[in-house]
Amino acid sequence: MTASRATGRPRRRTGLAGELVLLAGAVTTVAVLLTGLVAWHTLRGTAEAQERDQLARQARVLSRVPALSALLYEGEQRIAGANGVEIAVVDAAGVVSGPAAPALGTPQRDILLSGRTLSSTGELRGTEVLVEGVPARRGGAVVLTGPLTDVDSAAARMRRDLLLPLGAGLAGAAAAGVLLARRLARPLGHAVRVAARLAAGERGVADPDPAAAPGPAEAVELGRALGVLDTALANGERRQRDFLLSVSHEIRTPLTSVLGYAEALADEVVPAERLPEVGRVLRAEARRLDRFLADLLDLAALETDDFRLDVADTDLDALAREAATTWRERCARHGVDFRLEHPGRALLVRTDGFRVRQLTDCLLANALRLTPAGAPVVLAVRSGDDAVEVEVRDGGPGLTEDDLAVAFERGALHERYRGLRPVGTGLGLAIAHRLAVRLDATLTARARGAEGGAVFTLRLSPAGDTARDPSADRRPS
Repeated sequence: MTASRATGRPRRRTGLAGELVLLAGAVTTVAVLLTGLVAWHTLRGTAEAQERDQLARQARVLSRVPALSALLYEGEQRIAGANGVEIAVVDAAGVVSGPAAPALGTPQRDILLSGRTLSSTGELRGTEVLVEGVPARRGGAVVLTGPLTDVDSAAARMRRDLLLPLGAGLAGAAAAGVLLARRLARPLGHAVRVAARLAAGERGVADPDPAAAPGPAEAVELGRALGVLDTALANGERRQRDFLLSVSHEIRTPLTSVLGYAEALADEVVPAERLPEVGRVLRAEARRLDRFLADLLDLAALETDDFRLDVADTDLDALAREAATTWRERCARHGVDFRLEHPGRALLVRTDGFRVRQLTDCLLANALRLTPAGAPVVLAVRSGDDAVEVEVRDGGPGLTEDDLAVAFERGALHERYRGLRPVGTGLGLAIAHRLAVRLDATLTARARGAEGGAVFTLRLSPAGDTARDPSADRRPS
C-alpha cells in the first residue's frame, strides 16, 4: 500500500500546463531520437556513396588520358598521394596491371571489358576496399580502390556533426512545447477558475466576450459555455427565490386565517351562531393548504428517479369521457360551458392512464380558473398518423408570446398575473409538463385558439394501428 493510500490523502496531480509540457517533451524526444537513429544508420551509406562518387570521378578523368598505361604507372604516387587510393589498369586484351590489380577479380574484369562501369568491393593486401572502375576510350579500363576505413572515418565525422543539430532541435522543440503548453493551458486554467467561482456561488464572473480572449477555438467555446451556464444559474436562482417567496406568500395567507380563527375560538370570542361560518372558512383554508402541499409533493416526486409508471394499453377516448363526467359538473357550478370532442371509438395508447388523467385534470383546472362564466372549456381527443392528441382549450384571456416562453416554469405565470387574474398554486402547469416528460410525451402551448383563450396539447405515441383515425371525425358532447 502506498503512502498516499495509507494516509488517505488525495494524490497530488500535475497541472494541465505540466502535463502538456511533459507530453510535448516526450513526443519531441521520441521524434528526435527516431530521427537521429535513422540518420545514424543512413550516414554510413551516405559516406560510402560519397567515397565511391569521388573514386568514380577520378577514374573517369584518368580514363580519358592518352598513353594510359605509361602515365598511370609513372605518376601513380603523385596522383594518389598518401590518401590510400590504389590504381589498376585493364588493357584491351584483358591484362590487369597496377598496385590495385589483386582487388580485381575475373567477373569484375569482364564487366569492364563489356563497356560497363564497375562499383563493388574487394580485398587488397588483407584489407577490404571499395572498387570503382570506368571503361577507357580506346579499350580497357581504369580501376581505383579506396580503403573502407575512409568510409568509417567520414561516417564518424558526419555523426559527430549530427549531434549538435539534434541537440539544438531537441532544445528548440522543448521550448516550443513549453510555449504551446502555456498558450493552451492559460485559457483552460482561466476557465477552471471561473468554474470554481461559479461552484462557490459567485455569479457574473464569466467573460462577457469570450471570442475576444486568446486561445484555440475550443477554449473560446468553453468560455462561451461557461457564460451561458453563468446566466442560466443566475436566472434559475432568481426564479427559485421568486418561487420561494411566492410559496411563502401562498402558505402565509391561509395560515394567517387559520391562526386568527383558531385564536378567536380558543378565546371564546366567536358567537355560537357564527361557528358554522368559521368552520367553513377553516375547512376552505385547510383544503387550500392541502392542495398546495399536494402540488409540492407531486412536483418533488416527479423529480425523483424512482417515480413509478404503470404502463398499459389505455383507451384515451374512454378516459376523456370519464373526465368529462367530472368536469362538466364542475364547470356548470361556475357557469362555464364544458365541451368534449372525441371520435367515439377506441384510441389505444401505451401509457399510464392514471397519470394522463392527472395531467388532463391539471390542464382543465387551469382552464376553468381563467374562463369567465358563459365562455367554453373544451377537452378534445383526436388521432393522427404519428400521435394521439389530448387538447384543452378555453375561453379565457389567453397567453402572450412572453408567457409561452415560461408557461411551464413553476410559479412564473403565477407571479406575473397575481392580482390581475385568478391564480392557483403556480405549480399546475409545471406538474403537467413534468408528467408529460415522464410519460415520454410532449406538452405544448399556443397563445390563442378558436375559443379565444390558451391551447395546451399533449401528444402521445399510439399503440399500433388501433389509434389511427383516417376520417379524423369529431363527435361533440
